[in-house]
Amino acid sequence: MKLNELRDSAGATKARKRVGRGIGSGSGKTAGRGVKGQKSRSGVSINGFEGGQMPIYRRLPKRGFNNIFAKSFNIVSLGRVQTAIDAGKLDAKAAVTIETLIAAGVIRRAKDGVRLLADGELKAKVTFKVAGASKAAIEKVEKAGGSVKLLSSGE
Repeated sequence: MKLNELRDSAGATKARKRVGRGIGSGSGKTAGRGVKGQKSRSGVSINGFEGGQMPIYRRLPKRGFNNIFAKSFNIVSLGRVQTAIDAGKLDAKAAVTIETLIAAGVIRRAKDGVRLLADGELKAKVTFKVAGASKAAIEKVEKAGGSVKLLSSGE
């Protein structure tokens, strides 16, 4: 294969449709836009417009509420922590914090803190410093000889 023999695969590129180029082209005159009217013109944006009638998105009542103070936590299971310890990515002797979990690749990016859940087994004696943990997770960690320190939002 030479550089001058390189080609796209068959069907990889498609020529653009040239509209409005005469009646013989099959898409001349109205260029596939039908006949007259607002939608046949350029610069039209009438999504949700109902001809002057009150649109449905204004007729229907709004429901729900978006809490601007809601926290979004990284959820980490005990099984994932144990897997990372077994793989040598986490040090069981050091405290497990959000920074050590990111460095170990257990979570991708820090949100508002880590919440510990009880899925999986924990064999190592580990100290956790996390924003939240389920009761079952705390029991499992303490059964394995570790401890869980819950951080307040200020720390």
